[in-house]
Amino acid sequence: MTITETTRDTAHPGRTKIAPRALDRVVSAVTADTLGVTAKTVSVDLADDGGSLSLTVSTPIRVPSLDRIQNGTDAVARTGGSVLDRAKTAQETIRTRVQALTGSTVTRVIVTITGIDIKQERRVK
Repeated sequence: MTITETTRDTAHPGRTKIAPRALDRVVSAVTADTLGVTAKTVSVDLADDGGSLSLTVSTPIRVPSLDRIQNGTDAVARTGGSVLDRAKTAQETIRTRVQALTGSTVTRVIVTITGIDIKQERRVK
């Protein structure tokens, strides 16, 4: 008997419930990873949307310094585009990753950018 057969034979019908605090932590971590900030700076509001999840996240976003942008480097393109472009991309990334991690259906993700985290230049020694 394989592990899959054993699991299937001993599985009990029912439902699995994920606590709202656990969902909050997952969404915070995914958002932080997506936008390059720490999870403690992300605020999450979960709502029921007809049995599915609706997420509202408020977060800063990591951006390159103005010096890097003014020096003519392609810093904006390398970081994923403008702040608006990155926020739009983050919506879909957050939705798909949260669905994959939790098994919940996410119908809506609203991203509110609350500030910026400037990525400082490091000098090469």
